[in-house]
Amino acid sequence: MDTIKNTENAVGTVIPLSDASRRTRHFPFVTALLIAVNAAVFFEELLRGNAFVLKWSLVPAHIVAGRDWITLLTAMFMHGGWLHIIGNMVFLWAFGPEIEDAMNPLRYLVFYLLGGTVAMLAQIAASPASTVPNLGASGAIAAVMGAFLVTYPRDRIRSILWIFIFIRVTYIPAILLIGFWFLIQLFNAGAVANVQTGGVAYVAHVGGLLFGVVTAKLFQSRRRLDVRSRGL
Repeated sequence: MDTIKNTENAVGTVIPLSDASRRTRHFPFVTALLIAVNAAVFFEELLRGNAFVLKWSLVPAHIVAGRDWITLLTAMFMHGGWLHIIGNMVFLWAFGPEIEDAMNPLRYLVFYLLGGTVAMLAQIAASPASTVPNLGASGAIAAVMGAFLVTYPRDRIRSILWIFIFIRVTYIPAILLIGFWFLIQLFNAGAVANVQTGGVAYVAHVGGLLFGVVTAKLFQSRRRLDVRSRGL
């Protein structure tokens, strides 16, 4: 699958697990559903092989030519391998529940899908003539991370820190963890914008996170946030 541009979600050797500063008031049904759908589609990829992957992945040149618009949606539920999907779903579970709780299930679902679409469009704008298939949920997850950044910047994220053979659980402020992740994406975006042989879609990450930062408050439920702030 080295011809496919995917979006590996990693912050060096830091793996976020959950928000250690607060608990959700409602079970994150939409986040769990999104993870289940991504898993089901991935197993379908394993069963059907490359033909299925190439059919439903997004090719920028095709979108520019007015073809295969459905792949703006389908591509964000596909992944290039086990590490790709596991990494993405770990990040989604780390940040998604709190944002679903701050919005509401329906608004959160719309936000997620729009974030993923905007991320894909950002990648297309960066490489409109590219024929490299794009896939992955990272753009949508980046939008969720952007929303988390502006909603709970001081929350501590329970994370696994892995340095060589040393592994420990640590707590990192969201603004530091997500901010550092974003700087990595931004730094690499220009270097890979015109790559035609595959790799990580950094521009999609940047576009998704910026979408989340700018629009998060439009999707938030003021009533839910007020209740949480009072600790009820």
